[in-house]
Amino acid sequence: MKKLFFIFLLCPILLFSNDHTLPSKIKEVTVYLSGAQITRTANCTLAAGTSEIIFNSLSPKIDESSIQVSGLQTVSILAMSYDINYLAKVESNPEVAVIETRIKALQAKMMKLNNQIFGLEEEEKVITANRSVSSQNNALDLQQLKQVSTYYRKRITAIKNEIFEIKNINAELNIEISSLNKQLAEINNIPAKEQGELKIKFDAPVAVTLQLSFTYTVKDAGWVPTYDIKSKRINDDLQLKYKAHVYQQTGNNWNNVQVTLSTGNPNINVVKPDLDTKYLNFVNKNYRGNTYKNKKRSQYTYNPSVKKVVGRVVDASGLPLPGCNVIVSGTSNGTQTDFDGNFSLDILSGQELRFSYLGFKEEHLPIYSSIINIKLEEDTQALEEVVVMGYGTTGSSSGVRVRGTKTIKEEPLPLYIIDGVPVDGFVEGDLDANEIQSIDILKDVGTAIYGSRGANGVILITTKKSTLKDDVTNTQFVIKMPYSINSDGDITAIEINTFRFDAEYEYFAAPIIDENVFLTARFKDWEQYNLLPGEANIYFEGGYAGKTNIDPYTVKKEMTLSLGIDPNITVSRKQNKDFKSKSFVGSNRILNRQYELEVKNNKAIAVNLKLMDRIPLSQNKEIKVSDIEVHNANYNKKNGLLSWNIRLESKETQKENFTFKVKYPKNKIISL
Repeated sequence: MKKLFFIFLLCPILLFSNDHTLPSKIKEVTVYLSGAQITRTANCTLAAGTSEIIFNSLSPKIDESSIQVSGLQTVSILAMSYDINYLAKVESNPEVAVIETRIKALQAKMMKLNNQIFGLEEEEKVITANRSVSSQNNALDLQQLKQVSTYYRKRITAIKNEIFEIKNINAELNIEISSLNKQLAEINNIPAKEQGELKIKFDAPVAVTLQLSFTYTVKDAGWVPTYDIKSKRINDDLQLKYKAHVYQQTGNNWNNVQVTLSTGNPNINVVKPDLDTKYLNFVNKNYRGNTYKNKKRSQYTYNPSVKKVVGRVVDASGLPLPGCNVIVSGTSNGTQTDFDGNFSLDILSGQELRFSYLGFKEEHLPIYSSIINIKLEEDTQALEEVVVMGYGTTGSSSGVRVRGTKTIKEEPLPLYIIDGVPVDGFVEGDLDANEIQSIDILKDVGTAIYGSRGANGVILITTKKSTLKDDVTNTQFVIKMPYSINSDGDITAIEINTFRFDAEYEYFAAPIIDENVFLTARFKDWEQYNLLPGEANIYFEGGYAGKTNIDPYTVKKEMTLSLGIDPNITVSRKQNKDFKSKSFVGSNRILNRQYELEVKNNKAIAVNLKLMDRIPLSQNKEIKVSDIEVHNANYNKKNGLLSWNIRLESKETQKENFTFKVKYPKNKIISL
């Protein structure tokens, strides 16, 4: 009977001995540009037969379809499921316990100090009440009155001072507690407090001990490429430090793990497209053609650390686009570019910027950098009318630009008023943009004072009154040293490698676009290092020189980096043209253009400067560009670009010029 009773008590242990919860440890992490693959290990002892093991304290952000288990030997898996335990606690952080203990100690100290204040205030009440009673019941002589008054004054003063000092101490303790609470909130900045659990049912033919390894992918993690570029002085080697900013909010801390950085992105659809036959047929008059757009190559990845974006929007020719809308997709947060095409936008939420401008194709870009410059392409089907836009001061050659892809034949021109004087036949380019102070467009009632001449609109131009002179699908980087990366969204900087390049230093200026002079460094053989688009911090001559972008997708054999602006070298561009003089030959109008570029080296040393400009190319047989004189420039007839390689001695000034002639029908408008 006793044996039967003992066996009965042992039955539950025998029945459930094969079912239990096991911990696991993160051993390796492969971080993608978006997402990460986690490799965990666990020692698992199984009895013969069926066992169900629960691996707990996993990330709540696991892609269940990505879970893979290895190290099974002769054991097979009967079933596997991944669930979220919403009652589980987040894995403990030893720093949290230290801070919480400190907060409790400070709060206890404040309580004791508050008790002291209460006791002192009660004493003050007793003294005040006793003084009142004593004065009513006892007749005091002058000497006694002085003694009592002195005692009351000293004691009340001492009580007030002691309360004041205690309150000051309490205020300091409050500040410290507030700071500790903020630090605690930062440490506990984990979006999900639930934990994942992986439940596996094993079938073991014999008792066995396994060293299991299981992998899975998670979201809310990734890395962003970033660079440090250093040069001690001109003509020294260029040092490029390739780094990764790694972040994660997966719900698990990665403690002392092997980190591998991958240039892949498992979230991108990699299924190849199918191209079918295109059949032609008659359609109704409302047919608009294909509305779909081809998918562009994915180049950039969202950078969650960017809180502010600055940049410049230009057209295909490099001219700025003022008034371009820049909006964070899916939000109402946006801005417009200024007259120089520049914008600045604080990023409150969202992952993508949308750029839209009348007459140009809309562009969408991930917020991959705090500096985003973009070139918009003209939409040849978007405009059916001419839009007149006013431009402020830039390095450009045009003061008033007429945008549009279709011009109505024989369309009457608006009336231009320059400094209060009507100018007949004024067209874009007749006035240098550097001379313009403001442009106003009058419509409707505002044009009445100009009579019939203002029927097509009036544009008022005010000029300045003074001028100023001055391989495989992806690459993996295996990091040798283990890292610990907490699940708080903060950035952990990991150095990938440092490279040295033989660089050629040169100053560069293109005053038609920007009147600043930039120091640049050119280098080759960068392709072998698998660089990705990212921000670069520039350090030159021992100091921080600013930020730039590295975009390997836009360069070929040679990469050029901008190391900053040098104010000691000045460049100016001037159009030598009297806009009042006109030339007509029959039904054509002829415009003569002459530009003068002046550069001056105010530095104490000689410099090499590459100066660039351009001559427009015709896209219409009715527009003829002729009589081109480039003088000392190198002229590329295919793209119209001019370049000068100039050696400037210290304090030397040099001038270059070029001319050309444009002939076109006088009843047409051109985008000169």
